[in-house]
Amino acid sequence: MTQSQIRIAEIKNKILPILKQAGVKKSSLFGSYVKGEETKSSDIDILVEPPKTMSLFGLAGLKLDLEEALNKEVDIVTYNSIHPLLKEYILKDQVRIL
Repeated sequence: MTQSQIRIAEIKNKILPILKQAGVKKSSLFGSYVKGEETKSSDIDILVEPPKTMSLFGLAGLKLDLEEALNKEVDIVTYNSIHPLLKEYILKDQVRIL
């Protein structure tokens, strides 16, 4: 297992219970952590498909819960809000968590 795979497994173990409790239907990691290019200042990029009933405040609360669990800044992007020009790039590198 590479260092990147180990880090991804650690992240998954920490966030999976939070995602499930929030009712997230699908989630993936993408960005620098997936590519093994993270630095100390890198945030963790997480794609989510939240439940239809989740409000913007609910999404903000999920972000805070994930940041607390990971002790790291988190960037949450919903599958529906990916910019069309970035979609192929992001989805190609994603690592499915849920």
